[in-house]
Amino acid sequence: MFLLLPLGAAAQVRVSGSVSEAGTGRAVPGAAVLVQRSGRGVVANAEGDFRIEVQSTDTLVFRAVGFKTRRFPMGGTGLSQLVIQVPLVRDSIMLGEVRVTEGRPDRAAINRALRNVRRPSTAPTSAVKRAPAPKPLFEVDSTAPAAPVPTLASPVSLIYEQFSRAGQERRKMEEIRAQEAAEKTRKARQKYNRNFKDNRGYEE
Repeated sequence: MFLLLPLGAAAQVRVSGSVSEAGTGRAVPGAAVLVQRSGRGVVANAEGDFRIEVQSTDTLVFRAVGFKTRRFPMGGTGLSQLVIQVPLVRDSIMLGEVRVTEGRPDRAAINRALRNVRRPSTAPTSAVKRAPAPKPLFEVDSTAPAAPVPTLASPVSLIYEQFSRAGQERRKMEEIRAQEAAEKTRKARQKYNRNFKDNRGYEE
């Protein structure tokens, strides 16, 4: 049922009113009031009341969840204001047929589901791998074999010692040490002889 209150003539019409449920008269809060020409509109408040300005040739569209859509053409009215009551009829929603069957999913579907499961990715290690430590030539608890001492009882070792490079180097080191010891003794005698007038503290 629509109530029209003529309040004057103008091209722009101010429409106000309320949206309610047909049969019960209960307010329909949140109902959308749209202008069909532009798609713009307002939303009814908690009491179902609304207010909107339209042209006299527009058509208002009323929509709400669970109700059938309703249209109200202005019809070129010459009124400047309209107060209307818009009852909306409940809409019956038909659900699609749901079929329940027995059985288990086939193996292919199970395999597809398992493949879609994201596996945890292992974080790459940023540590730089170091080169392994060099292995010693000898074991830690072992020592290199000592060189055999040449004696008269082993003439072969004695000859080898005399002509080998190691034997020559060893003899050079012994000569150098003997020279250093003689020089050290000579300097010690000179230092001691300074305490005597004839510089003969040591017998020559």
